[in-house]
Amino acid sequence: MKKLKHRTLFVLLFILLLTTGLVILSVFYVLQGAQWASFSANKHVYSDGRIASGTICDRDGTVLYDCTDGTYNEDKATRISTLHAVGDRYGNIATGAKTVFSDQLVGFNLVTGTSGTGNTISLTLDAELNNAAYHALGGQKGTVALYNYKTGDILCMVSSPSYDPDDKAEISLVDSGDSRYDGAYLNRFLSSTYTPGSTFKLVTSAAAIEILHNESSFSYHCTGSLTVGSEKITCPSVHGTLDFAGALANSCNGAFATLAIQVGGETLKSYAESAGLLESVNVSGLSSAVGNFTASSVDNDLGWSGVGQYKDLVNPCAELALMGCIAGEGSAATPRLLDSVTNSAGIPVAHVSTDSSTIGWKASTCKELKSLMHNNVTTKYSQNLNFGDLKVCAKSGTAEVGTSKPHAWFVGFVDDTDYPYAFVVIVENGGWGSTVAGGVAATLLKAACQ
Repeated sequence: MKKLKHRTLFVLLFILLLTTGLVILSVFYVLQGAQWASFSANKHVYSDGRIASGTICDRDGTVLYDCTDGTYNEDKATRISTLHAVGDRYGNIATGAKTVFSDQLVGFNLVTGTSGTGNTISLTLDAELNNAAYHALGGQKGTVALYNYKTGDILCMVSSPSYDPDDKAEISLVDSGDSRYDGAYLNRFLSSTYTPGSTFKLVTSAAAIEILHNESSFSYHCTGSLTVGSEKITCPSVHGTLDFAGALANSCNGAFATLAIQVGGETLKSYAESAGLLESVNVSGLSSAVGNFTASSVDNDLGWSGVGQYKDLVNPCAELALMGCIAGEGSAATPRLLDSVTNSAGIPVAHVSTDSSTIGWKASTCKELKSLMHNNVTTKYSQNLNFGDLKVCAKSGTAEVGTSKPHAWFVGFVDDTDYPYAFVVIVENGGWGSTVAGGVAATLLKAACQ
């Protein structure tokens, strides 16, 4: 009788453990099944180390990469300009869709498992716009991006240098460390940070508007430099007497160093934080790099940080999202790269959401910044740049980076319901922001708004 009782308890314990194990396995299968299926050791969806199921397209259906036969688009310019969005053959570009969206590509289903043909991943990118942007960079290193701040769609995301993934000779140059291809595996838009230069004056402007409340009466006389303690903060030229709008349009370092010292380091840091510049942006599951602002207690260092120098660092994607939020007077759609996922029958198999982002600046502050940025264009940038009839609001930046030529920045947006586009252009060691990066931006907007 005792043996029977012990055996019964053993069987019950075994059943309990088996049931518990099955429940745990089922939970992990539901949560991790797609990742298991897309694991690189799965020979059903991988061939010779590459994913062999699914297709990657741009927003118009142009095939950028066919995973089944391992072929990129037949156009060389398209292969090069979209490489950092699609991914290379060997997984060196961590932000590529081949890697990031591998579970969607294999077409995993909890009931049927993986499909033989995989799914079609449609990106928000416009291949032709990427081509135009990469061509406009003219071989210079940097990044160019444009997105719709109403929908979140990133229409252009270019990182340079890039290379042709079908050119074995060029791939050898990249792998050998040829300086022309420095950082070719890095998506500069998502994964880099740069000294922002005068583009950061928009943050200082927001802080001044909301904290000092003196922009209407602000006046500064620029003699070419500002003495702070025993050191000087220099301007690129002598600007004379400036009001607030004139200080931003002329990008006067002395004026904005003065404003930065008046608002204080901790306040300025809080405005960089509320602008989203010190946190990562989630772009369809991809995380951007995080920026930096050091609230120095030394006035000279604080003054330089207020004009976008000192230890300031900004990620291009975060800067783009900020431009969208200023255009939206405090909020905008979060940049996204994934447009849709459909099976071989063209039926959507995944929900792709559009998230929104907000900044901690007042709507009235953003509205005033829009007016100031448009004034920059009409009074300064339009002298060298042709934006046609577009109502462009922008800020240039010429970021000093040691003994090398400055990085050239140009950021902003189109204030138009028909063309709700925000943009960011960075040309590494390009020189003057308003002409070099601004020229790329003008070409980009012409292509996007034609």
